[in-house]
Amino acid sequence: MKLFRNAFCAALLLAASACIAQTNGDLVAVIPFPFVVAGQTLPAGRYIVSPVNENTLRIHESTSPGMFVPTNAAQRSKDNSSKLVFHCYQGTYFLSQVWTRGNDWGRELFRSRAEREMVAKKMQKDNIVVAAAR
Repeated sequence: MKLFRNAFCAALLLAASACIAQTNGDLVAVIPFPFVVAGQTLPAGRYIVSPVNENTLRIHESTSPGMFVPTNAAQRSKDNSSKLVFHCYQGTYFLSQVWTRGNDWGRELFRSRAEREMVAKKMQKDNIVVAAAR
């Protein structure tokens, strides 16, 4: 029984340390408009963007499990701030990029079908930047 209890405590400690490690690099942003991520529209609100691994981000509110989004690596040019970049077509916002202060590499999200259709129709695109706190 004592061996089981020690193994259980070790497993809990390992799980807790993994959770702490995942909080490194989280971004918090207040997004004042509804936006599309991976084909789903999310309402305006306060969001946390967390790296899961080198190809996946988790986007969630503090009270929800959120969603996991596949990404590609992207290299930044000059700006070194934490921010979320949205593409806007006729009032519809699509999350496009996630940048973390102090890092030359960011994450770029794949375009959803709806965004690809808007690009194909040659609709005018505006880039909208939302500052994020680390």
